[in-house]
Amino acid sequence: MSEHDHNHDGPHAVPLRILFAVFIALLILTALTVGVTKVDLGGLNIWIALGVAAAKAILVALYFMHLRWDAPFNGLVLACSFVFVSLFIGFALKDSLEYQKFYDRPYIVDTLEPQSVDDIAVPINTDHNAAETPTH
Repeated sequence: MSEHDHNHDGPHAVPLRILFAVFIALLILTALTVGVTKVDLGGLNIWIALGVAAAKAILVALYFMHLRWDAPFNGLVLACSFVFVSLFIGFALKDSLEYQKFYDRPYIVDTLEPQSVDDIAVPINTDHNAAETPTH
């Protein structure tokens, strides 16, 4: 073995500059997520938000969970799984938004008046001993 071979079985110390860079990247991606909610991009909003969420999840798993220094195949599988989960969620949300365009509210919903919990009459039995004591 040469003196440059490293043993990857022990704990791996991540330099602070890498952790700080990942933290800054996560803050920037969070700001991008908030920024996307303020701008109406139509159907593109959901795809950008899911893409940013997948990128943040990949960064956390790779660097804070030390998957970056594991076998490269494991990182690839993780990244692909987050991308596909984001795609599946995105298509499901886009599909639900498509059929809601043609949904008409029933007439009865518009005629109902809003109620609060205080408006609902619930009978309360205040005499707890009445059911337990026999009457002669």
